Amino acid sequence: MVRIGLAMLQGARHEHIEALQGAAAELSVDLEVVELRRGDQVDATLDALVLPGGESTAMRKASESEALLPALYAWMDEHESRPVLGTCAGAILLSAPDGERTPYIAAPIARNAWGRQRQSFEAEVEVDLIVPEAGITTNHVADPDRFNHRPLPVGPNASPVRASGYPGVFIRAPRFETDTVECEVIATLEHETVGVLDGCRLALTFHPELTLDRRFHRWLIANAVRTHPDEP
Repeated sequence: MVRIGLAMLQGARHEHIEALQGAAAELSVDLEVVELRRGDQVDATLDALVLPGGESTAMRKASESEALLPALYAWMDEHESRPVLGTCAGAILLSAPDGERTPYIAAPIARNAWGRQRQSFEAEVEVDLIVPEAGITTNHVADPDRFNHRPLPVGPNASPVRASGYPGVFIRAPRFETDTVECEVIATLEHETVGVLDGCRLALTFHPELTLDRRFHRWLIANAVRTHPDEP
């Protein structure tokens, strides 16, 4: 059983749950998604983390009462070999952590750099990342959780079967400062960096959870399996 912690701070949390469950089915991996709302829920039994999109300032404020964000950073400090996926605002949290903490990715980033909400867009993204193929193809499932929340419906344009590229969904997206990126570039949009990999930290400025192409979630799960500690 692989346990992946999902920071329930804000943003597309339930869509990440659906994407993780779909990716686990595609890889035939037993998965538990742990919804993290308090700092004391972040422990050594987690094999990986997801930092979802949203609004980074709001996420920092939402974390204050339960000390979730400091606990997530402490977990990453302690478990440097375990994978982390940060999307949109999650990429900002990896690139620009609070205080004197060293960034987790060597890729400076600018908030909301594509413009306001009305400047959000979809575009083909080129991806260069080693990802296991899906053993099966799974459908989108929009079953409600215990709070009656449902993932957003995914339309036909987000199909995993595409002639080329990746269906990038950019919503008030941040932008990497391409000229100062010092880690591996794994996704580009017309030669601009939109995804980076620094060790086992994968940061994207778009929203993979809003598509049916689950390759980034498969990457996370596959690497969580690889680093999963042996059972006593």
